[in-house]
Amino acid sequence: MKIFDIPWYDRPGERLRKYGAGVLTDAELLAIVLGKARNEGVLELCNKLLSKYNLNKIYDIGFERLKEECNDDKIAAMKILSLIQLCKRYDSLSKGAYNDKEIKSAQDVYNLLSGRIKDYEEEHLYVICLDTKNHVNKVQRIGFGILNASLAHPREVFKAAIQENSNSIILAHNHPSGDCNPSGADLEITETLKKAGELLGIKVLDHVIISKDKYWSWREES
Repeated sequence: MKIFDIPWYDRPGERLRKYGAGVLTDAELLAIVLGKARNEGVLELCNKLLSKYNLNKIYDIGFERLKEECNDDKIAAMKILSLIQLCKRYDSLSKGAYNDKEIKSAQDVYNLLSGRIKDYEEEHLYVICLDTKNHVNKVQRIGFGILNASLAHPREVFKAAIQENSNSIILAHNHPSGDCNPSGADLEITETLKKAGELLGIKVLDHVIISKDKYWSWREES
């Protein structure tokens, strides 16, 4: 059934306005996000997608496959992937929580970032900036690629921390291979940044390496 085949008072947008988003099905919520779809009613498209994949599986099939499923509508595919990524980030924030939860362990770092970076196919380096109570005041991606001295230059790593007046930082990056054990370069870079932080008065508390379902912590293992 297409949106305009539904009586106006029972359409997803009108029901959301009256009763809140919680009363809508997944397909109806997705249809509101998309707004329209190419060569097919948007509600029909959303029902078709969600009958074939759940939301997590939609994300896993990637952009090109999703675009095909959306009748070669690249805008619809971009919107869906962006929505799911935002949901993942919200979930990680609700677990790790900016400004209301102290980062006490590498597990907290994993909870904060794993939903964002564990599925990347290349290495991404992040710096987590902390205040004097170890609350997060900023998470900044430094770059992506093979972690080396160029990617993890102290100037770039500490820039956000200085701007945010941070007391300390935690480094985090992913290992797409699934092996969390640090490379020689990982350890060398950590020591270099630790020394740079000492000169700047900004402590490097940890360097956490994240894979799909586990992590390694420089602080816990050293």
